[in-house]
Amino acid sequence: MGCILTADSGSTKTHWILTDEKNGTLEVATAGINPVRDTQSAIFLLLQHDLLTQLPTDDISEIHFYGAGCIRPYSESVRAALHSTFPEARISVNSDLLGAARALLRNEPGIACILGTGSNCGRYDGHQIAESVPALGYILGDEGSGAVLGRTLVGSLYKGLLGDELRSQFEAEYRTSQADIIERVYRGAQPNTFLASLTPFLAHHRNEPAIHELLCDAFRQFARRNLARFSPQYTTANFVGSIAHVFQLELSEALCAEGLQLGRVLRNPAPEIARFHAATKH
Repeated sequence: MGCILTADSGSTKTHWILTDEKNGTLEVATAGINPVRDTQSAIFLLLQHDLLTQLPTDDISEIHFYGAGCIRPYSESVRAALHSTFPEARISVNSDLLGAARALLRNEPGIACILGTGSNCGRYDGHQIAESVPALGYILGDEGSGAVLGRTLVGSLYKGLLGDELRSQFEAEYRTSQADIIERVYRGAQPNTFLASLTPFLAHHRNEPAIHELLCDAFRQFARRNLARFSPQYTTANFVGSIAHVFQLELSEALCAEGLQLGRVLRNPAPEIARFHAATKH
């Protein structure tokens, strides 16, 4: 029997795990794959040049790819590129939300959420995502995400809501100014990623009352605009992602204020996804 290759992909990084019954697991990383952004040919070239060169074998019987933007029809370009690279493998391509649900809940029903650069959530029936709330991106949605937290932080700093001292500390730490921020957000590439990169400032100053309030308000907005759809049937929410992991205390407090509770939290779902498929290998 061949090996199992699983992938958890965002727009900037893909975490691959090769599982071999005899030799254990091998973890490798490549650039991110997002079929909304990337063409099929670009994905194929990345697989050829970045992935294959790191794998000790091409004897792969199953590939399970979970990624941002992997909904139809976009997911078909990922499937086609994988098939061209691994023609003998059985291939499945699904959303990052389904990957999160399988990592968090295995075969049990429940609510799975993503809180990273963006945010997402859905109801998992133990097999598939039965219902989800549109994420809508950091301008229209993505409540509680790194991008929205960064956006809220910058807006609050420069509107004078967090005080002069915090603004001075922020500008010194990031060697930036109001003009620089506006340039990066409105004229730079990937402003959502840039805004999310500012969240360590929130973590460093989380004990400041105004920062604590900012964080809790953001996570309560996530609950109200997303998780409320699934209550009262479900009152426990499970999360993957760096934001959920770093800000577990504030997230738990915010959920409690909305009559909910925090369940399992995983910073990185990739190892659990690999274990899920190793346990259910066909």
